[in-house]
Amino acid sequence: MVIAALLLALITVIVARDFPHDISSILKSSAIGVTLHGAYLGGCFYSVSKGMSAGIVALIVCLQPVVVSIAASYFLKEKLRARSVLGLALGLIGVITVLIPRISGADKLSNISIATAFIALIGGSSGTLLQKKFAAEIPMLAGATYQYAATAVVIGSIALFSEPIFIDWTPQFLFALLWLVFALSLGAILLLFFLLKSGTAAEVSSLYYLVPAVTAFMAYLLFDEKISPITALGTFIAVVGVWLVTGKKNAPKR
Repeated sequence: MVIAALLLALITVIVARDFPHDISSILKSSAIGVTLHGAYLGGCFYSVSKGMSAGIVALIVCLQPVVVSIAASYFLKEKLRARSVLGLALGLIGVITVLIPRISGADKLSNISIATAFIALIGGSSGTLLQKKFAAEIPMLAGATYQYAATAVVIGSIALFSEPIFIDWTPQFLFALLWLVFALSLGAILLLFFLLKSGTAAEVSSLYYLVPAVTAFMAYLLFDEKISPITALGTFIAVVGVWLVTGKKNAPKR
């Protein structure tokens, strides 16, 4: 989070040259950061560290499109079309289908791992809604800088009081760190914010349904993991669901 904040601050100064200093922008950005980055990522990683498999964590947080869609209809007044509701349902079915072969019955489902996985779900959902609501009034790069800076303070404080501060600087750790900074914090998150500027929260969140399918495909390419027929079926169902949610109706002819 610290590295991402410093890089974004540098990019903002060089490219955008627009760094709002008003307390309102800072507080709103901080709230988005703590929920979207701190609670979501922190909850996911902590659940895995406490014994929950990545498959079950993914299954829980993939409820986000449903949570966001329902909340957005109330708080953002986004209308849910019938095809969007059907798409959300199909997407969820597809995700569950994809994850079935990847979920082991031997998972250690401790109370803390379950609780933090649902904290991740709530954090990611609320952070997406907050970003959609306040994105128009806060410059994207500057806002993301404040988000990561605030998250670094919160997560860093929790780490200082809850665990020994030690890093084993292995090549694997460095690769993971660089991936989290550049691919996730700079790449994926900024892309998410860009999509939220033009699409509804429900439409953008529905793309999360594709994560397990894409993960299975990447595992096939990188680790030679086989794609089972049930995974292929679940992927197809999820893709159809996302298409129903994000697809635009043809404009009526005059």
